[in-house]
Amino acid sequence: SATHLTPAAFTRFAERRALFDTVEAIKSYELEQHTTSLLVKIIEENGWASDVDLVEGGHICLLFTEKEANNAHNDFDMARQAQLNLDGVEWLSKEELEKVSVLASHNLPSLIQPSHYQEYGVPYPGFRRPAYNVWPLKLVTKLYQHAQAHAKQYASLSLHTRTPVTAVTHETTSTYTVVTNRGSISCSRIVHATNGYTSHLLPFLASPDGIIPARGQVMATRASVGTDQIKISSWSGNKGFAYWFPRPVTRDTEKPLIIIGGGQEAAAPSRELYVDDDSETHPLVGKALRKFLPSVFEGKYDPHSEPEMEWTGITGYTKTGDPFVGAVADLLAANSDRDLYKKQYIAAGYTGHGMPRAFGCAEVIAQMILAEISDKEWKEPDWLPQRYLTWNRRVE
Repeated sequence: SATHLTPAAFTRFAERRALFDTVEAIKSYELEQHTTSLLVKIIEENGWASDVDLVEGGHICLLFTEKEANNAHNDFDMARQAQLNLDGVEWLSKEELEKVSVLASHNLPSLIQPSHYQEYGVPYPGFRRPAYNVWPLKLVTKLYQHAQAHAKQYASLSLHTRTPVTAVTHETTSTYTVVTNRGSISCSRIVHATNGYTSHLLPFLASPDGIIPARGQVMATRASVGTDQIKISSWSGNKGFAYWFPRPVTRDTEKPLIIIGGGQEAAAPSRELYVDDDSETHPLVGKALRKFLPSVFEGKYDPHSEPEMEWTGITGYTKTGDPFVGAVADLLAANSDRDLYKKQYIAAGYTGHGMPRAFGCAEVIAQMILAEISDKEWKEPDWLPQRYLTWNRRVE
């Protein structure tokens, strides 16, 4: 299904500056801006926007409590002092977001509605930031087809779906055998990009210091009103435990389908951590998701309606929330097993926030491999956080 392509604007800035430093904190956001802008540029330059359902509607983060609002303003103020790029960030007061509901109820003509009021009718303050949503499978398919067309004169590029890797063994000192359910492949280099399933082939990452699988739950539910009231923005709320957006409609009279995820707090205390089975849904999480939108947007969602679809997927969480990026052997600097992982790379552990980070991290891995093959020095991008790199993330 479609999903959020939403780079973080400033949230958690104070925490990151305290844990690391100002430069490293800023790079957290620069990476996401780089990834998002690069993906959008590729989509638009190739004319794929309609093919991949790209929507630029911005993202509104609702602040349900005074503590949330204070923390958000503190992060914003610190980020501004550090000269982080905050273009496009707009604060929305509770009065602004509530007042539009009153205006709409008076049936005033659209021409006399204040231009910045958009009939949200939400009784909470929040802020808006630039953002998109997109259909990832359609986008990845387009990227694969594009890469395949350009690789023909240099190499053979093929994609094998439903082909899980069950083992990686050494064939010689310089080659590996990748064992799958459809046969084996010999290769000289391996990239681990399986996120929540990474520890299946890298067992030393099966710990809180590595990558923990976590099950996320999503459902598709129909709004009771049209896009004229729902609009096209994506949203988040409840401290990030809920996130949703409307799918594009094909007719003016169509009521939009809303994709909403989250609700893991209903599965306390585990919150679906260490769960790697995506063949079923959690009933308490499903109940929380069903209740959420009707409780926030009064009259715009039927509290008794059932979702049109509901499913789960496995994400990969790390202790810091940051992915592992780089050579696998560098995670095992003082371990005799490190030689077993030469010329293996990793980009995984996005902690539920992969869309604005994964493509950028994949770019880093591709450049590392190219530098190694070409016997050249790899040059670190200015926008890459140092703490992502595997030689700064030792796992013993």
